[in-house]
Amino acid sequence: MRDGAASITAQRVAAHRLTFERVPASYGDPEADEKLARDVAGSLRGGEGGMVAYLAARTSFFDRIVVRAIDAGMRQVVIAAAGYDGRALRYAKAGVRWFEVDHPDTQRDKRARLERLAMDTSNVSFVPADFNVDDVASGLSAAGHDRDLASLFLVEGVAVYLDRAVLESLLRGLRTAAARRSRLAISLSVDSGAAGLSTRRATFQRAVAAMGEPARTVLTPDDAEALFVATGWQVAPSADPRSDAAQSERLERARRAGLVVVEPTA
Repeated sequence: MRDGAASITAQRVAAHRLTFERVPASYGDPEADEKLARDVAGSLRGGEGGMVAYLAARTSFFDRIVVRAIDAGMRQVVIAAAGYDGRALRYAKAGVRWFEVDHPDTQRDKRARLERLAMDTSNVSFVPADFNVDDVASGLSAAGHDRDLASLFLVEGVAVYLDRAVLESLLRGLRTAAARRSRLAISLSVDSGAAGLSTRRATFQRAVAAMGEPARTVLTPDDAEALFVATGWQVAPSADPRSDAAQSERLERARRAGLVVVEPTA
């Protein structure tokens, strides 16, 4: 990110999401989410290609995680590097508190837009944090997050932009704030060695570097496992005891794509 400016990649993700099919729920205000995204996107338009297909799959993955968690009774949702994510609007439900943690520059711009659009954010606590220097756990606590209550943590689309040490610090901070039965969903840039993926990753890295937001952390599958162990997390089993072979395969494909759900280690 450029100092003093909102994240450009976050703005582009908002534009792309306007073209994606989203996971439905029996609660919330999808139109409010889309209204915010249209305001953020401005003249930007969603594109096509492998990277956009990945973003659509990633968005669907995190949508499903959120809806399943809320339907199962989760009452705290924390979004790290929230950007212009509108899930607190789209999936708003009475009794569920959302905590949006983000860089002050991007968060300031988002809050100004929400106020101008007269959006109801009474269910959201905003936590300004620069992951390079700020203690995320302390920020969440000051904002009213209850560390004794299970939470869903979302870390979508940010890990690749953080130095490895900063990413580890973020995950440790979220672990400090995580009660038993919490879950953390994260998207990682994982290099499996597949030629096609490597080519698309190189194209992505050139594009984001040109925007001033370079990719910093690409992991191997072994690196990802070590990252979780070092920061107090472990891969969570499927939440559905009826999970069949097809569901297991979907989870495995997601993990190969760097979309992982973890839980606190004991």
